Amino acid sequence: MVPRVQLPPEIQLAQRLAGNDQVTRDRAVRKLRKYIVARTQRAAGGFTHDELLKIWKGLFYCMWMQDKPLLQEELGRTISQLTHAFQTTEARHLFLQTFWQTINREWAGIDRLRLDKFYMLMRMVLSESLKAVKAQGWEERQVEQLLELLTTEILHPNGEAPNGVKSHFLEIFLEELSKVGAAELTADQNLQLIDPFCRIAACTNDSLVLHNITRSILEMIVEQAPLAIEDLMNELDQQKAEDEVSDGDDELSEGSFCRADPEMDEEQAEDDGDSSDPVLQFDYEAVANRLFELASGESTPSQNRKRLYKVIQKLRELAGGTFPEDDVPEKAYKKLLEGRRERKKKRLLKSQSQEKGEGKEKALSPYPDLGVERKRSRRKVERAGSTVPAETRGQRGAHGRRRKRSRQLHRCKARVAGVQQPEKKRKQSLENRK
Repeated sequence: MVPRVQLPPEIQLAQRLAGNDQVTRDRAVRKLRKYIVARTQRAAGGFTHDELLKIWKGLFYCMWMQDKPLLQEELGRTISQLTHAFQTTEARHLFLQTFWQTINREWAGIDRLRLDKFYMLMRMVLSESLKAVKAQGWEERQVEQLLELLTTEILHPNGEAPNGVKSHFLEIFLEELSKVGAAELTADQNLQLIDPFCRIAACTNDSLVLHNITRSILEMIVEQAPLAIEDLMNELDQQKAEDEVSDGDDELSEGSFCRADPEMDEEQAEDDGDSSDPVLQFDYEAVANRLFELASGESTPSQNRKRLYKVIQKLRELAGGTFPEDDVPEKAYKKLLEGRRERKKKRLLKSQSQEKGEGKEKALSPYPDLGVERKRSRRKVERAGSTVPAETRGQRGAHGRRRKRSRQLHRCKARVAGVQQPEKKRKQSLENRK
């Protein structure tokens, strides 16, 4: 007998990850995490590029086979958290690089029914990669390596990334970055994080990439400026409150007693509930100067320069103190939004009440199906009339009406005759008997 060939562990795991049985796939994911931890702990260990491509192919089809939405989310979280199982930065970056290469290669084969879960997987992997950099204190070298990896695999002009991958990545980058690091990152660090996108926007010949960078990153910074200023003011107010609390503690230690105002506490709680997630802080003047430096270069295409100059003007207005909602106070702006929401609700309720009223009228009418039958008969007549040539429609109209009237008269006469015939027969039979 021919001895059985022992397959490498990466291929075995990939086969189990892409299996039909869900229990087998779940066990393979757990074994893969242990295998990654054990192999990357050794000094001479680690994975090659081809081995990680095989593993990612198995993980891709493991996600492909999962159908239930809640289980998809759980599996996507489990797969994305494999990023933290790698013990070295080089192995982790190679794992992320092979992920984006796998997505680019398999993107054309994803149907629209499975597209959402792979959008979700891309978002989760990007979030975990940012969390890995956050765990290392946002070191400048680690940030540069991650940004170089992402821009090379996704936004490189000679790359293989489809337009769908590029667009979705640019849409979610700033959002995921604000979720992960808005509470820690400074304005200088945020400028460093968006600098590669500014350079690409200044030199790219791809209009789709230019549009997505300006809309999803640069203009989003302008739109979030009022929220960023509000977060900054809240931090300053919090610092003042802490200072006042410390002074109050000193007074309490001397024997005084103060009671908090319950109404103020309720208002503060409502404000905390209404406040959204923290927003990234930017030095708008520094961002405008950096964009102007890149856009004013000789190699910058004219359409890119025009688009970036518009953003630069908005950023300089922000740096000068002009905000998008500066003319409208904050409370009035909130009331305006609430008024719009109430109007929409009233319109919905009004339309629903009208639909209910029509349903009641139909239910109360003695012949509820009469109107429907009339509409159907009208449609049939219109369809029949549309089949007649246009030249002969006017000529046949009068004859058709006459024929219709004559038919109605014949029907009425027939009905009357049918009702009166028994009475005649009865009279004749009585006369014969007499």
